[in-house]
Amino acid sequence: MKVVLVTGTTSGFGRMIAERLVARGHRVYGTCLPDFDGDRHSFGFPLLDLDVTADASVERCVAELVGEEGRIDVLINNAGVSIAGALEDTTIEEARWQMEVNLFGPMRMVRAVLPHMRAQGTGRILTTGSMGGHVGLPYQSVYCAAKYGLEGINEALRLELSGSGIDAAIICPGDFNTGFTAARVYTGNARSPTHARQIAITMGIAEEDEKNSPDPGMVADLYSRLVEARTLRVRYFVGSFTQRASIFLKWLLPATLFERIMRINYRLP
Repeated sequence: MKVVLVTGTTSGFGRMIAERLVARGHRVYGTCLPDFDGDRHSFGFPLLDLDVTADASVERCVAELVGEEGRIDVLINNAGVSIAGALEDTTIEEARWQMEVNLFGPMRMVRAVLPHMRAQGTGRILTTGSMGGHVGLPYQSVYCAAKYGLEGINEALRLELSGSGIDAAIICPGDFNTGFTAARVYTGNARSPTHARQIAITMGIAEEDEKNSPDPGMVADLYSRLVEARTLRVRYFVGSFTQRASIFLKWLLPATLFERIMRINYRLP
């Protein structure tokens, strides 16, 4: 049995992951924003207040869990948001919000749990990345930037943790129907005259892909296996065969040819 903290568990991947781990006998704590107005008792695991954009909130959350359990074996960095819009229509403030949640949020969580894991001499950090951290997606540039950033952090962190007994990996899902589509935020000027027609076409294709995607339980099952696995690889891709194959195509094909394929897929001029 492991003590596991999963961030962002009120819906989507996070809730599924937490429920799978509870079913496998682990002590699981989920998180929700402090102003969450849902029924906290409807979850099969305790919910801790957490705002990953605030240092004090992160510190309180981890301290509360460790105070209750005396240890933390696994951190699952899952909380995230998605902002869409052309780069030129995205303000720095909007981009900063995306980065605060999707990039700096996981960094805060890692910094908060590592002292406890080092004291234990063991621990595991699993982070939800994205295939968008390997392929730039039109009208999701800042989202991709955050996910690309998580890739670099994971690779460097693994080296920094060498010999500590603590391991880390990043999980890169493709498109799944988890409610993420409905929760996506568009920049205030996303439908500017320059991009209104094209963003409707391109994001319409992306959202159809998300709605007609594999069972998101695949991701929760993968996390369950990784929590219990003896060793971790650097990263794991999970999604449809087509999307997983696209990652390998990007590595194999000349960049301009892969870019042409992306233009065709998203009906870009």
